[in-house]
Amino acid sequence: MTEPRKLRSNFPRGSYLWAVRNAQWQAMGIPEEDCEKPKIAVVNSSSELAACYSHLDQVAKVVKEAIRAAGGVPFEIRTAAPSDFVTGAGARGAYMLAARDLVTNDIEVAVEGAQLDGMVCLTSCDKTVPGQLMAAARLNVPTIMVPCGYQASGEYKGQHVDIEEVFIHSMHAMLGSTSTEDVVGMSRCAIRTPGVCSGLGTANTMHVVCEALGMALPGSAPVAALSDKMFTDAKAAGARIVQMVWDDLKPRDILSPGAFTNAVRAVLSIGGSLNAVKHLQAVATEAENGVDVYGLFETLGPKTPVLSGLRPIGEHLIEEFESAGGCRGLMRQLLPLLDPGARTVTGGTVWENLRDVQVGNPEVIRSIDRPVAPRPAIVLLRGNLAPEGALTKPGIVERKVRRFTGPAVCFDTSDAAVKALREKAIAPGSVIVMRGAGACGGPAMGGGASRVVFAIDGAGMGDQVAMLTDGHLSGLVCKGLVVAEVAPEAALGGPLALVHDGDTVTVDLDARRVDLEVDEAVIAQRRSEWQQPKPMFDRGWLQIYRRNVGPRRKAPSSHARPSNDRPEDPSQDAEPGAHRRAHPAVRHLRT
Repeated sequence: MTEPRKLRSNFPRGSYLWAVRNAQWQAMGIPEEDCEKPKIAVVNSSSELAACYSHLDQVAKVVKEAIRAAGGVPFEIRTAAPSDFVTGAGARGAYMLAARDLVTNDIEVAVEGAQLDGMVCLTSCDKTVPGQLMAAARLNVPTIMVPCGYQASGEYKGQHVDIEEVFIHSMHAMLGSTSTEDVVGMSRCAIRTPGVCSGLGTANTMHVVCEALGMALPGSAPVAALSDKMFTDAKAAGARIVQMVWDDLKPRDILSPGAFTNAVRAVLSIGGSLNAVKHLQAVATEAENGVDVYGLFETLGPKTPVLSGLRPIGEHLIEEFESAGGCRGLMRQLLPLLDPGARTVTGGTVWENLRDVQVGNPEVIRSIDRPVAPRPAIVLLRGNLAPEGALTKPGIVERKVRRFTGPAVCFDTSDAAVKALREKAIAPGSVIVMRGAGACGGPAMGGGASRVVFAIDGAGMGDQVAMLTDGHLSGLVCKGLVVAEVAPEAALGGPLALVHDGDTVTVDLDARRVDLEVDEAVIAQRRSEWQQPKPMFDRGWLQIYRRNVGPRRKAPSSHARPSNDRPEDPSQDAEPGAHRRAHPAVRHLRT
């Protein structure tokens, strides 16, 4: 190895910074000579609140041992650990997306404040994965992501059951189509081990994204939590990060436009979570590489075949996908459509990582010329109701109705929409409009749009109505004709705010449009009369988030930074510059 480069964590022996840190570390049993070694943050979101995170301390132990063996010094740091099914209970779910950005800032404070040399991020539930990737892109110190696995699901009355079924049937029970006893029974056996949701929800999608971006070791996603393979991959990551520090291989060397093309192709080819779109855009914005992720989904969607039908869009289990080759097998099949020269954490390229890979089961991960679906599983729509775009996930089963026109039935909360469904107050043929659930109005996209989708299903109206919302959907949602993340959102005066009950709305999947069939003069009159709704949450973290979050816009150029939108109350604005670093929601949602 060549002469080791100077580490940013090292200070002159006997200087103030060297001496006071040495005093701290001596008290912790860290030898003085370790002051000269690479200092690696092991980013751990361990928590006893949710099964997603309950095993991470075991993973951290293996990673730290591997770092020490490779000649580094590990320092475990902790972040927030949001789980939709636990911490999503408060504030109408508003803590969830806001917590993602809190994770990014947790990492910045610890790693940048201490001037550590690298990071190993233990990826788990939905929001921690993008939060960690955003921090890696922002701080740009050598980083490797370690997917920490999916949970084992169970059986109930002889049928497969996982957390998706519990979520769905709990809403069905509210509509009277499932018994409470069955929901209780499902909840007792749906999760048998720690780890993330076993379906292809946001967590497993983002684990695949980590590898497709080149930020995780090849073959590490997805993986069963607590399996021998998971621990082997974790150990390999701990060893690899030390060499990455010496090589000065940083995230922005990896997070190229080609890497994002590869990740978008991977998500499209498995019909992954819609939430991956905004998370990838957030990472691209932090990397300052000018990539327009929404534009990539819009242009690549019709050109990318669906190669694997995993639950919830298909019938294959995540275990089958892992056994068939997982992300590495998927990328091997996609190779003609990928950027093969994109760099990865191995130090090599995508092509070098994939050239000897073979798919274990070509029925689970198909070739490009034998796709499982003739149409894209994720579609970006535009139209006069969504001039900045909206997302839908039509699935892989050919839909009988691809153009839906009907009268709008409008709701400002998910509770009101569910109540109307319970009372059978929504007629077949209607277009349900649930608004006020976007990043600014929710805030943080809280508001329970997914609950409404599952309530529609429980009411037996999945094929009889369509739904529009400016909120986001759980990664496990793939039911009915639902258009989500309509932008600009209603809370900012977007067109969705101007829809009235009875207005004709059309969703056309083939034309990729969503339109309000109302005279422009009428819309202009409504716009002049519109008043911004009163904001929610006037204290704590959600107040900080609400004051600083901004709307999603086109991705900035590689050298541009988002503009400083004025908060609702300028007298309570954060200090200059805080909107850029303390509140990354501003940065990603303006993309």
